[in-house]
Amino acid sequence: MDFSRVNSVYLIGIGGIGMSALARYFKANGYAVAGYDRTETVLIGELQKEGIEIHFEDKVELIAGEYKNPVYTLVVYTPAVSPDHKQLTYFKEHLFTVKKRSEVLGLLTHQHKGICVAGTHGKTTISTMIAHLLKQSNVGCSAFLGGVSQNYKTNLLLSDKSDFVVLEADEFDRSFLRLKPYLALVSSADADHLDVYGNDSSVKESFQQFAYLVKPGGILLTKKEIDLAFKAGEGVKHITYSLEDKEADFFAENIRLVDGLYHFDLNAQGVLIEDITVGVPGLVNVENAVGACSVAYWVGATGMEIRSALSEFKGIRRRFDYRIKRDDLVLIDDYAHHPEEIKATIRSVRALYPDSKVTGVFQPHLFSRTNDFYKEFAQSLGKLDELIMLDIYPAREKPMEGVTSKLILDLVDLPVKRLTIKKELIKEIKSMKPEVLLMMGAGDIDKEIDKVVEVLK
Repeated sequence: MDFSRVNSVYLIGIGGIGMSALARYFKANGYAVAGYDRTETVLIGELQKEGIEIHFEDKVELIAGEYKNPVYTLVVYTPAVSPDHKQLTYFKEHLFTVKKRSEVLGLLTHQHKGICVAGTHGKTTISTMIAHLLKQSNVGCSAFLGGVSQNYKTNLLLSDKSDFVVLEADEFDRSFLRLKPYLALVSSADADHLDVYGNDSSVKESFQQFAYLVKPGGILLTKKEIDLAFKAGEGVKHITYSLEDKEADFFAENIRLVDGLYHFDLNAQGVLIEDITVGVPGLVNVENAVGACSVAYWVGATGMEIRSALSEFKGIRRRFDYRIKRDDLVLIDDYAHHPEEIKATIRSVRALYPDSKVTGVFQPHLFSRTNDFYKEFAQSLGKLDELIMLDIYPAREKPMEGVTSKLILDLVDLPVKRLTIKKELIKEIKSMKPEVLLMMGAGDIDKEIDKVVEVLK
């Protein structure tokens, strides 16, 4: 695609984390940018303050005139948008250039050295860590992040000096198969999005296809524990990382917990980078850090740069995000929405607060995911001491008969477990007198967290 003739960009689903990064990218490069989304959010408010026009009704007449010329307007949409969306239909029928978000990112990875991070979980943290490590090193990078970096208060980083661009490789809708990575990292390949893939083997096959897309002369970096026979393309070097498996090319040694943060030594293909501090809590973030440090080291960051930058890494909004941290009460906000993510998050909380009661609030995301994994969700949530469940957040889906949050709750083996609605949530939380409160989910639970924080503070 020739971007030189485009002067305006319209984004449908502009408030999504990946779409908002593209909106900021085009705005920073001098394009007129506007878009549609269903609901107002904190992120959308930030985009509006940056001068991006956004409206919340699916009406063609709300599209400004400067975005109605098919010669000069690029339209970008997210696959989460319904195919019968009126604005999307209008643009397609009037022969605009209409691209999925993944197609636009794919074009960028063809033009630059793409560092593409894939995985059913871990990819947001790892890609944001990589971007921070490179940004604070001699290497530099641009980045399209799947979360808002607490260091930079944005999900877009730009560089006019580095040819590296870091981005999440999203497996939903097989979007990551449109990318052309210079370096591909795969952190996990568990079953998810079975509404798209149908079964676990199709998910794994798709990750293998992604791994084979690395450009000749590039790098394929995979977590050693993933049970897949990855095949690298011609001229591509395949290396591995692990939390502690010494047969991997990169692994952690001497892991220890000091004042709530983990320290470790990184064995980088026989070279030891000692006393690295992970700036955010949780053992899962040591594994994420090993992956991120492996990438940074491979593309030219020094051990000293890696050690310094990682200690200053502040994390990502809604990823093990401390909202209250007092002696008598801790509130952690986390985006976890897959059984394995929930299990890892609770395990990290237990390691930090072994003597405290852990109360969880969980909002399931998608009817299809709940239907596919309700038993696994129940098993993971059973690691809490108490549980409050909210109704399923439907996102792009219509209700499925018989699929509710109760499907999970009935199988959770806890003496204290409750199902509630959002307007009763604060009352339920206060009645439980939490010590460590863990709020999890990928839907609109973040709006409730702000209210809970306000009351509990």
